[in-house]
Amino acid sequence: MVPVLAALAAIWLFGRVFGIAAPRRLAAMAALWASVVLVQFALPESALAQATDGDPRVWLVLGGLVALVLAYRLGLGALRRRSAARVAPAEPAAKGSRLRPAELDRYARHIMLREIGGPGQRRLQAARVLVVGAGGLGSPVCLYLAAAGVGQISVIDDDRVESSNLQRQIIHRDQDIGLPKAQSAAAAMRALNPFIETRALLTRLTEDNAEATLAGHDLIIDGTDNFDTRYLVNQTATRLGIPLLSGAITQWEGQVTLCDPAKGGPCYACIFPERPAPGMVPTCAEAGVAAPLPGVIGSIMAMEAVKYLTGAGETLAGRLMIHDALYAETRTITVRPRAGCAVCGGGSQA
Repeated sequence: MVPVLAALAAIWLFGRVFGIAAPRRLAAMAALWASVVLVQFALPESALAQATDGDPRVWLVLGGLVALVLAYRLGLGALRRRSAARVAPAEPAAKGSRLRPAELDRYARHIMLREIGGPGQRRLQAARVLVVGAGGLGSPVCLYLAAAGVGQISVIDDDRVESSNLQRQIIHRDQDIGLPKAQSAAAAMRALNPFIETRALLTRLTEDNAEATLAGHDLIIDGTDNFDTRYLVNQTATRLGIPLLSGAITQWEGQVTLCDPAKGGPCYACIFPERPAPGMVPTCAEAGVAAPLPGVIGSIMAMEAVKYLTGAGETLAGRLMIHDALYAETRTITVRPRAGCAVCGGGSQA
């Protein structure tokens, strides 16, 4: 038995040294095994049969065990290849390219909508969106834009995840505490949709980097909680001619508007020309906020983004939506460019 096992090992090792493919080596080993079994059955009393142990049952059991191991490995490899093909495309599709079969299935409910359809879904695929802030509003915005198939989503935030964030910032998890919010958000979006590209910008938006950060995007979404950043984002987006979708929340209320002065609409500074007096608009940390409220307002912002990017329906451009969650009331008011606006010139950019 030992000489035969040595011969089998030699076939495998020497075949590997000389670059013979594994299937060919396995075929040669199987031929040798079959020859031994044939001798055991056909010539049980011969010297050759005695030299190879003389009992065919031993070789049949050995061959069966090897076959089981090979079948297991082949099956496991096939499952891994199927899993990789299903959930891990190598790269996001190039801009303007056709949707792949897996994407057609993923976005089927969008494509069925006549207002979106295949052309609208491809516009989402080609879109580049920057989300400023990965907090309460940024969480649902990022998740729904990723689920909707927006091709490139960048998120900028220099904060880290804290335990107190998890009451409302649903993109982060308990195990993310201590991580940069932008990094946590980008990872969650990739986990939700591997067909998109995400970029995490772990920095604060400043006058020095604002223009370079916003440039090249089709839409800016601002969900920050401080007026310095809001005015900076508005100023930069207006200068670059990029539409700005702005949202805000406090306690039980929230508001959303789409600022597009390049098309004659008001900018954020037209609607809110002066910063509130200190203490008039407290932050969530100072005044509290109902946990689902960022989800409500953030989902509306994501819906407005999808409408704007696909051209579906009527957006909130030129309108300010105000939602009072405590009394379940929503109202929309018309907003117009403000004459003499220092940022957009009162619609003169159109």
